[in-house]
Amino acid sequence: MSPANVTVYRLSPACDISDVEVGTIYVGRVQGFATFGTFVQLTDRLKGLVHKSNVRTNHEEGDEILVRVKQVRPNGNIDLEEVILPSYEEQSVIKKVTTTRLADLGSRIGRPVTVVGEIAQVKQTSGPTIFTLVDDSGTENAAAFVEAGVRAYPEANLGDMVQVNGQAMQRNSQVQVEVSSLTVLAGPEADEVRARIEEALERRAEPAEIPLLVESDVMTLLRPQMREVAKAIRKAVFVSQPILLRHHADADGICSAVAIEQAVVSLIRESGGDFDADYFLFKRAPSKAPFYEIEDITRDLDFATKDLARYGQKMPLVLLTDNGSTEEDEPAMKQARVFGLKLIVVDHHHPDALIDQYLVAHVNPYHVGGDYGITAGMLGTEIARLINPAVGDAIRHLPAVAAVGDRSEAPERQRFLDLVADRYSEDECKAMALALDFEQFWLRFNDGREIVKEILDLGPDHERHEKFVGLLVEGANQMIADQLEATMPHVQERLLENGAHLFLLDVEIHAHKFTFPPPGKTSGEVHDRLCKANPGAAVVTIGFGPDFAVLRSRGVLMNIPRMVRELRTEITGGGVSGGGHLVVGSIKFVEGMREAVIEALIAKIAQAELATPKLE
Repeated sequence: MSPANVTVYRLSPACDISDVEVGTIYVGRVQGFATFGTFVQLTDRLKGLVHKSNVRTNHEEGDEILVRVKQVRPNGNIDLEEVILPSYEEQSVIKKVTTTRLADLGSRIGRPVTVVGEIAQVKQTSGPTIFTLVDDSGTENAAAFVEAGVRAYPEANLGDMVQVNGQAMQRNSQVQVEVSSLTVLAGPEADEVRARIEEALERRAEPAEIPLLVESDVMTLLRPQMREVAKAIRKAVFVSQPILLRHHADADGICSAVAIEQAVVSLIRESGGDFDADYFLFKRAPSKAPFYEIEDITRDLDFATKDLARYGQKMPLVLLTDNGSTEEDEPAMKQARVFGLKLIVVDHHHPDALIDQYLVAHVNPYHVGGDYGITAGMLGTEIARLINPAVGDAIRHLPAVAAVGDRSEAPERQRFLDLVADRYSEDECKAMALALDFEQFWLRFNDGREIVKEILDLGPDHERHEKFVGLLVEGANQMIADQLEATMPHVQERLLENGAHLFLLDVEIHAHKFTFPPPGKTSGEVHDRLCKANPGAAVVTIGFGPDFAVLRSRGVLMNIPRMVRELRTEITGGGVSGGGHLVVGSIKFVEGMREAVIEALIAKIAQAELATPKLE
């Protein structure tokens, strides 16, 4: 055999002494040195000695080395000699072992097991190192102990494929493997495990085939995209990837997010893992603005990178609901892309095509000919049912709450109200929506997970829900009444060229500050009162401050995102930005250009066509 055709072998981590053949050349790794020779690892569990007389070159610890087996002694010691080859072919020796699927560990409590899978998390405790493992059947933990607080198997990291030997045990009602040895797999072995897990995940993550809650042509067309989102979320749960859900902090955004929260949390609990896994693997965070702000991504990256460094968690899958579709989201998304975050959007704001380059999935009614009448709460609830159908009955009222809270005029609004009429009246849905807006104002950036569940009747006590919502609505209505009493005398009216009635209110100087309702909702409440006072008329209300304006419209066919882009180009030094829905939105500008921006905005509204308004 010529040197070019010499075959050397690399033992897989599963190999043992029975796989070592005398006279065969293996790839090893220098483990250490002694006066009498060099210790060489053939695997993490197999090592031999190259006597100093058989060392051919100088090495450092960790170097790869070719060695021939001279003999295997009865006590298991392996005598080696170094081999120098100018060229050779390498083959892997793969040994199949009987493994236990993670889902079956519960049936083997107290017995030795071998498991193979991917490391989804490495968490160092004050005692053992906890490895969260994922295989083709589920997720479980493996505890490895060297000494208190010391990282076990530092060579094993997030995303590695490993073989773990140990004993199946039950600790605090949780099944885990107490590790006796852990080996990082490489080459074909790792590839085979990875492929098997990925194939199984594809099957497990596929959402169930279930019908929509109500008839909807738009959501029927969106069904493939909704299934894509649900599958991505299910897969994240099954591989213990954290999920971060960002949502607009209004009733619609909250309903969308809470529906998905209920589905994800229940699926995490069903899928195994730690008793509090649903808290560190899922986070819901409200956004003040209806887009992904720089402030939001800064907070999210701070938490994600800290969790990666401190707890060995993967970077999260980021889901944006009731925001994420417009060019205002782009700066934050650019930062997310630098850190490799995968973004999913479920939204009903008018989308900008440039955003899709940052997303792995995007559900938006405008993509299939719909509009903002299909609310984020409707979309989020249908996606939640695809994630985990078991929560369907508990959350089926959330689209109705979202619809009335977001003033939807789509036919789906009444269909969702009819769906839950046996449990909640329209007025009760409106009360929940108002209570959400009111409580979220005081919660600020906190999610209020349990409080929000009480408002939406997702808690254990329906009677307490009714009392709590009633109290919140009473407080909200009183504060709205106080605000309107202060603001209505200061509303100024103009009749525009197109026949629309324009109403202007300076909410900076004619409204209470730092209290409920905030400027946006104050403008909305003023607009509602003006619409009732002007039945059949086209009405536009602008509530403005030093550097912002909030728009509400009835019967005027505006396109606020387009108007914002035009004003940004037309007004030099205006610093114009903003967006929203076509007829409901907000605009920002620099304070010194307020008059110029607002007058230019009014001129564009005056050129818009009128629609036949819906009588109030």
